[in-house]
Amino acid sequence: MIFAIEEINNSTKLLPGVRLGYQIYDTCSSVPVATHVAFQLSNGQDPVFYKGSNCSLSGVVIAALGDSGSTPSISISRIIGPFNIPLVSHFATCACLSDKKQFPTFFRTIPSDHYQADALAKLVKNFGWTWIGAVHSDSEYGNNGMASFLGTALREGICVEYTESFYRTDPRNKIGAVADAIRRSTAVVVVAFTAAGDMKVLLEELDQQPPPPRQWIGSEGWITDPHLMSFSVCAGAIGVAIQQSVIPGLRNFLLNLSPPEVAASPLLSEFWEDAFNCSLTKSLNKRECVGTEDIKALKSPYTETSQLRVTNMVYKAAYAIAHAIHNAVCRKKNVTTQCDKNMHLEPKQVFTELKKVNFSQNGYHVSFDSNGDPVAFYEVVNWQKSESGVIEPVTVGYYDASLPRGQEFRINRNLTWLDGDTQVPVSVCSESCPPGTRKVLQKGKPICCYGCIPCPEGEISNTTDSPDCFPCPKEFWPNVKKDACVLKPVEFLSYEEILSIILVAFSFTGAFLAIITAGIFLYYRNTPMVRANNSELSFLLLFSLALCFLCSLTFIGAPSDWSCMLRHTAFGITFVLCISCVLGKTVVVLMAFKATLPGSNAMKWFGPPQQRLTVVSFTFIQVLICIVWLVVSPPFPVKNLTTYKEKIILECALGSAVGFWSVLGYIGLLAVLCFVLAVLARKLPDNFNEAKMITFSMLIFCAVWIAFIPAYVSSPGKFTVAVEIFAILASSFGLILCIFAPKCFIILFQPEKNTKKYLMKKT
Repeated sequence: MIFAIEEINNSTKLLPGVRLGYQIYDTCSSVPVATHVAFQLSNGQDPVFYKGSNCSLSGVVIAALGDSGSTPSISISRIIGPFNIPLVSHFATCACLSDKKQFPTFFRTIPSDHYQADALAKLVKNFGWTWIGAVHSDSEYGNNGMASFLGTALREGICVEYTESFYRTDPRNKIGAVADAIRRSTAVVVVAFTAAGDMKVLLEELDQQPPPPRQWIGSEGWITDPHLMSFSVCAGAIGVAIQQSVIPGLRNFLLNLSPPEVAASPLLSEFWEDAFNCSLTKSLNKRECVGTEDIKALKSPYTETSQLRVTNMVYKAAYAIAHAIHNAVCRKKNVTTQCDKNMHLEPKQVFTELKKVNFSQNGYHVSFDSNGDPVAFYEVVNWQKSESGVIEPVTVGYYDASLPRGQEFRINRNLTWLDGDTQVPVSVCSESCPPGTRKVLQKGKPICCYGCIPCPEGEISNTTDSPDCFPCPKEFWPNVKKDACVLKPVEFLSYEEILSIILVAFSFTGAFLAIITAGIFLYYRNTPMVRANNSELSFLLLFSLALCFLCSLTFIGAPSDWSCMLRHTAFGITFVLCISCVLGKTVVVLMAFKATLPGSNAMKWFGPPQQRLTVVSFTFIQVLICIVWLVVSPPFPVKNLTTYKEKIILECALGSAVGFWSVLGYIGLLAVLCFVLAVLARKLPDNFNEAKMITFSMLIFCAVWIAFIPAYVSSPGKFTVAVEIFAILASSFGLILCIFAPKCFIILFQPEKNTKKYLMKKT
């Protein structure tokens, strides 16, 4: 401060011709002493307190610089504030001092703890630490600073395992309790919002019984203090610090101390005696200083001016007051600046001008916002071992509150962590929940302590520590890890499947069997066996059976608009054609036996024309039903998303259920009618009664389709189609084998029975 004032007094640009005076008080970091000093400042330098119009103004103080601590600064500001005396602090950081209702005349060149708390919280968050411990000084600085930090940490999702407060004058057991809390905690990271003196007491206690390795996060109050860097328990500490700077000319000013100057100042005398281990006065305990001590050869923090931090805050505070006074008493005329030395300057004028100061000194900008605070800028420092093996603070990043939100914090160098490790330590209450799981809070524990459970069926989470799982879109399904949605596989009865190949093989076998049978009947068409079985209806029946076998192929493959309409209508029409032929053959058998009775002319009314008309009529009715179905509400392809959650069933929707069951119902009606007639004709006398074979075939047909209904309703997905194909093939094979196999066997292997005499023989 003395250097800055002398530099100002020697300046030709700032307050030219005006000299600033000063008086230095030591508050000893004590509130009572600070209060006493504040009253002295308010009362002026006169030993007598005057009242009334004769109030002396000879010693009025127009501005004060200090104090270093927040608590003394609060006391001083409350006392001198009503007199409009501005107080500019270089190290009081309590956010409470930004309250202009309580401290209207308070200014500072160091940022508020509001920003420091934000910087510390972002520092913790940046490295993924969500489970921390916290200790702080039991003072305005520590209490308010930690309160701001805890609020910011909560918003950032950081949990605090414990919060301990202490003061350097506390009893030993109180300090020991704080140390024990650090030792037994599970949090690896400890945030310490303390003054340097308080931190020294705590580290001395921890040094007696070192805790497990801890990563210390420090506030600017102690993180750059060189006296604390000898404690091994804090190796690798990281924190925020005031921006380091260089003040030109300060080193030479400090090294030019002369013994007379030292002897004239109690403060310098104490420093001199401590630095050179001698006494300026006669003493029994120390040797007497001889005056040849060379301060330039001294290696101490006093002579180290390359990394000034707090000192620069004092320097800027002195210049801020000087600029305020300059703006109040000086006016620029043409190219020169003239100052009114005799102007009666009130503290209120300096206070008013301090609000408006805006200048740069040695490259460092100085201004105050509406709360009396400067723009917040911190360096992020890390305790690293130098090449000489000495621990020193190294700048590894910065925090700039003037940058856009989210860009304030930046790390730009490698860090050294606890125990000299280069890997970022882990400090979490619970391990992170990987993608595919979600967090579940544990009862009675902080939000950072949680369990991880897999996402439920059909849901995923694609981020670490996801609080919730979300469902996949309709046509998507979670992958095995449940961290991404993938397209559901589309399932239908394709030609590449083993089941389809087997069904196709049976389909072609049945069609081939029908063609072979037709060939046999054609070749032996003039034999009694063929002639006796109504060859015209037999050939039509075999043709319809071949179509029945082949229509099952339309059920295989990916459904389309045309295949969905074709498969059901083709199946309905071909089966009605088939059953109509069987029904015609059954009626022919009945009519044939009735025609043998005397006076009967039954065959006259059911000859070949009537048989053809019967088949055409029954088939035409089914054709009409199918046409109505296709016109009103035809079958169409649809993606079935409900039967299976994990896959899509590509199938044919019926369109109109009434249409589908009408087609099946009509087939069933004809089959039942045919079965009843065949049963009535089964005992008619003849050695080869076709009605018996029709009865068996219809019995199989009806059994298959009765069993088909529950199987069709209950079969899922592509198996619904497989059941339908199986029913078509089974009933078709039942018809061809029961009706035509015995005849082919006699024709081919028992030709002796293929005679009219054998066939007419009664049994």
